[in-house]
Amino acid sequence: MEKTIEIDGKQVSFKSTAATPLRYKAQFGRDYFSEILKMEELTKIKKTKNQAETLAKIDFNTFYNIIWVLAKTADKKIPEPLEWLDTFEEFPLFEIIPQIQDLIVASIQGKKK
Repeated sequence: MEKTIEIDGKQVSFKSTAATPLRYKAQFGRDYFSEILKMEELTKIKKTKNQAETLAKIDFNTFYNIIWVLAKTADKKIPEPLEWLDTFEEFPLFEIIPQIQDLIVASIQGKKK
C-alpha cells in the first residue's frame, strides 16, 4: 500500500510492504509491532482529564521512526532519520499520523474479504 502526502510543502511518499517490520527492526533494533502498540497511548489523550500525564508517557521517537521507515520503504534514496528530518522546517506529527494511519494498519492486518 502506498500514499503520498504533503509535509512542509514537499510531496512525501510512504509505503507499507511485508518487509516494513523487518526494515524497522534492522534500522532501530526494536520490534515494529510492539512499537505500534505503544501508539495506543494517543487514543487516550482525548479521553483523559490529565492530558499532560498521558503525553509524558508517549515516546514520540516511535512516531518519527515509524514515519521514517514508511518513507524509506517508498523511497530508498532518503537519508538516515535525523538527516531526513532535518530537511523539514515543520513536521506536524498530529497532522501526519492520521494521514498514514491506514498504512500502519495495513502492516498489521490482512485485507478483508
